[in-house]
Amino acid sequence: MRNKFFSVLALLMISSAAHADLDVVVTGIDTAATPIAIVPFAGLGAKDVDMSQVIDADLGRTGQFRTLSRGSMPEQPSDPAGLHQASWRSANTDYVVMGQARRDPATGNVSVRFYLVDTLRGAQLLAYDMPAASPGQLRYVSHQIADLVYEKLTGIKGAFTTKIAYVTANGLGNARRFELVVADADGYSPRAMAVSREPLMSPSWSPDRKQLAYVGYERGRTAIYIHTLASGQVRKLVSEKGINGSPAWSPDGKSMAAVLSFETNPDIYVFNVATGSRRRLTDHYGIDTEPSWAPDGQSLIFTSDRGGQPQIYQLPIDGGDAKRVTFVGKQNLRASYSPDGKSLVVVNYDDGRYRIALLDLASGSMKIISDGPLDESPSFAPNGMVVIYATQGRQGAELATSSIDGRTRQRMRQPGDVREPAWSPQIR
Repeated sequence: MRNKFFSVLALLMISSAAHADLDVVVTGIDTAATPIAIVPFAGLGAKDVDMSQVIDADLGRTGQFRTLSRGSMPEQPSDPAGLHQASWRSANTDYVVMGQARRDPATGNVSVRFYLVDTLRGAQLLAYDMPAASPGQLRYVSHQIADLVYEKLTGIKGAFTTKIAYVTANGLGNARRFELVVADADGYSPRAMAVSREPLMSPSWSPDRKQLAYVGYERGRTAIYIHTLASGQVRKLVSEKGINGSPAWSPDGKSMAAVLSFETNPDIYVFNVATGSRRRLTDHYGIDTEPSWAPDGQSLIFTSDRGGQPQIYQLPIDGGDAKRVTFVGKQNLRASYSPDGKSLVVVNYDDGRYRIALLDLASGSMKIISDGPLDESPSFAPNGMVVIYATQGRQGAELATSSIDGRTRQRMRQPGDVREPAWSPQIR
């Protein structure tokens, strides 16, 4: 056992990319999406990040925008003075993003000014000077610009500067290796936060995005760990006999819900993150698992088979009777709230397929947004407009996203199995 064991207490912080960026393929962009052009930014060198391409990809993946190819652009201005309104109206383009970069010869840092213009009204909607950044930070600056443009045009905060966490598995037998990976929301710049020869599972972000909770193994026993990303410090929260699983941070970051089975059946417990003290929240002969917090922190939803088949139940955090909330489909699992608390994303099983679905809590209606047949682990983007999940691809499990209307989807492919995605909160 000791030879096979790669202790998760010896987790590695890796400063370079863990492996190749996820290969993103987008399908089903809505033809009614808003037409927009992202003009190549002036002043960037051949070795610099193509900032307009990053912004174009960010907006295009939402399904809410239809971007114009560079070859179809009637002109490529770098500021509003060089833009001819009639040319863009002829190209059926409602909005144009353009800009220029300037490099400081002393520091090598790059300053970027960008503009957003409404070509129909001839109005300048945004003119913004981004803080100077090193060339290595230009991809992040591009995501910031995409966030600003998205919020201006939709009234909804963008989520392009957020992160995703997920688990990869590669190799066979004794060479099999599991990694807990953090990447940009578009799949770029992946970094392994934890590496183990035994499974890693269920990553969960703290509300301040500074820590990840997850499940790992230590000498064959599961444990829940809290990993501080900046320092690499790993703290074991709990490791009882039996199941230690499904960690979920409370919205204020002070508590964590989790599943333990050392007393009887798997039940939901709530931990004080600072002290490790805990209290049992459910006590039922059925299996209670997969807790997730309501945005107001006053209740939890969880999966339970207490009615015979797995369904989603809600329970006040102070205790009381659990209330069943899903009734469409033979099974519903792995639920979590939308950021506004008005809907749930669930894994819905019906007609022999596990698919991702959205449940409107007010009406009880359910909308399927993925095809299956083995979709799992859904997680909302922090602005509530996109859901990320794991699905079966040609080479094993891979990540996918869907807009909440189900019209625009993307596959984020990579060799090996890629599972258990979790979308980070936004930095407030």
